[in-house]
Amino acid sequence: MENILQKILLGVAVGDAVGVPVEFNPRSYFKDNPVVDMQEYGTHDQPKGTWSDDTSLTLCLAESIIEGLDMNLLAQKFIDWRNNNYWTALGWVFDIGIGTRVAIEKLEEGVETELAGGPNALDNGNGSLMRILPLIVYTKELTVDERFLWTKKVSSLTHAHIRSIISCFYYLEFAKKLIEGMDKWQAYNELQSEIKNYLESQQIDAAEIQHFSRLLKEDISIVNDFEIKSSGYVIDTLEASIWSILTTDSYADAVLKAVNLGNDTDTTAAVVGGLSALIYGVENIPTEWLEYLARKTDIDDLAAKYDA
Repeated sequence: MENILQKILLGVAVGDAVGVPVEFNPRSYFKDNPVVDMQEYGTHDQPKGTWSDDTSLTLCLAESIIEGLDMNLLAQKFIDWRNNNYWTALGWVFDIGIGTRVAIEKLEEGVETELAGGPNALDNGNGSLMRILPLIVYTKELTVDERFLWTKKVSSLTHAHIRSIISCFYYLEFAKKLIEGMDKWQAYNELQSEIKNYLESQQIDAAEIQHFSRLLKEDISIVNDFEIKSSGYVIDTLEASIWSILTTDSYADAVLKAVNLGNDTDTTAAVVGGLSALIYGVENIPTEWLEYLARKTDIDDLAAKYDA
């Protein structure tokens, strides 16, 4: 039986590592310098295969799920990552989002886990979306109400605004359909009505649901690349990720397409990488990328502890 958690963790980590060397470069840079393979050094001056905070916090969540998912213990893992380099690629933290840093400082002060994340519209960075994917192995057999509640809890550690929660919920529901054997197009099409109907049933502000109209009402695959944004804003990341997946046919092509959008390259590629590994399998991830991946054995060992 295939290990779903291994697909998720390797998919996220490899995508992250491909994006790390070119993070923050504008899209114009990639017109003359397209990324076609895993690189080294660059923006953060890290060796090839190094992943960032996206994967570190994803691994913290995965480990917490294996241990039973206690929110306070998960919060402690986040704190240990920030302060003690826990689950870092090479023993140090070289990148952290502002929203995540502020939330972890609140958790250190003893703020309740669901109150630590930024609650305002301006707090919708992609810092919970980037790390949320392992949650689906914990929630996939639960009711939709329970899935949404757990999404809210885990997102709110760092990002508590409803827009971040909806983004995470959409991403996880997409993953759920892939795990159940659905192809990416059917998943995309079914989610258009299912997500909209569910959010409306929860009486979520219609103006918030409207932010997701390109995913819920349109065919995002036909949008031109110059209309796809790749900033650190959570909806930009979600849209860019689904667009990259729907317009490619392999793990490598999806990740490279995401990276070449520029800006928040590591997170977009991490989000794409997780879903792409569920679609195509670990065997479709380029072998040389896996060979260079930092702490691959540790990631495999963690995934092996998951009993589906």
